Amino acid sequence: MAKKKGSRIIIGLKCSECGAFNYITERNKVNTPEKLAIRKYCKRCRKHTEHKETSKLK
Repeated sequence: MAKKKGSRIIIGLKCSECGAFNYITERNKVNTPEKLAIRKYCKRCRKHTEHKETSKLK
């Protein structure tokens, strides 16, 4: 049997400078109730920028 995901949700990360939707990841909404903001590489900007959580994907 597959285990249930529980309180983990799928989110998308969007570049704060150019607005490119670059990464898809998961986060636990119980342990991290606030939105994520991570510095990651943006291939459109070609540099490390801050990526912010945009929407909950299904």
